[in-house]
Amino acid sequence: MTVSSLTASSPTVAPLVRPPRLRPGARVAVVAPSGPVQEERLAAGLDLLRGWDLEPVVGPHVLDVHPELDYLAGTDEARARDLQEAWCDPAVSAVICARGGYGVQRMVDLLDWSAMRAAGPKAFVGYSDVTALHEAFAVRAGLATLHGPMVAAGTFLKDTRTQESLRATLFEPESVRTLGLGTARTLVPGRAHGVTLGGCVSLLAADLATPNGRPSARGGLLLLEDVGEEPYRLDRILTQLLRSGWLDGVAGIGLGSWAECGPHEEVRAVLADRLGGLGVPVVEEMGFGHSETALTFPLGIPGVLDTESGTLTLDVPALA
Repeated sequence: MTVSSLTASSPTVAPLVRPPRLRPGARVAVVAPSGPVQEERLAAGLDLLRGWDLEPVVGPHVLDVHPELDYLAGTDEARARDLQEAWCDPAVSAVICARGGYGVQRMVDLLDWSAMRAAGPKAFVGYSDVTALHEAFAVRAGLATLHGPMVAAGTFLKDTRTQESLRATLFEPESVRTLGLGTARTLVPGRAHGVTLGGCVSLLAADLATPNGRPSARGGLLLLEDVGEEPYRLDRILTQLLRSGWLDGVAGIGLGSWAECGPHEEVRAVLADRLGGLGVPVVEEMGFGHSETALTFPLGIPGVLDTESGTLTLDVPALA
């Protein structure tokens, strides 16, 4: 059977269940599913959440460091337990990751997804390595999530527009239905309707053929960004997605930041070469991901990508 015949029957990306918005006084759990967290940054991020009249609750293992692998925030079992206990706590209204790094793929299959589904929908926020959890929540729980800043991330601590984008999405999601920065530029012109998905492109490629990887981006508005991947490695990652057929039928593509990926024009040449042949609208520099301003973009929500205006306009608010 050919790749094209396999992907031809792949389901179209469908809208996912929207969690409820937050109210003043809501309890928000902070977990570290990936890399180690700096205590000072965590404290500063928690203060910002308290300033929004939220009650942050820190997972027991958030400040752990793996005893042998110091790029992990504690053991896989501890990181999974923190997330699952937070998610299944009926008093918790949202779960926000402390930082990215690496480690989600090591712990995601340790989660009890039956228990997570039974606990009901709640807002989940993160980006970078957390892309693997966004995909897992979509595939395993049918839940829309938020590709947004993390509590101990430098961008969240320093940039007021980043902070306001997340705050508005959590409390007043109808006020942020049109997303994008003035930096946006057209790579391939056009306008497309679909359901948002995506995140860190290297994690999407790494998820192929795993229990959490969806079979196709068909019908979706794919949001892509990454950090620290040289142009030839981005070429390899995108080529893998192309060869697998995963990009067949994608409706449109929005691009975020490519921090530390090399000279911008070299990166742009790779993106144009690998994505331009899909024949769908592509808009770049939309302002999400590893950038100085990181807007919150919901995943699993239908909307319209318009390269002329450089925006993504959601059909409905990110949270119900």
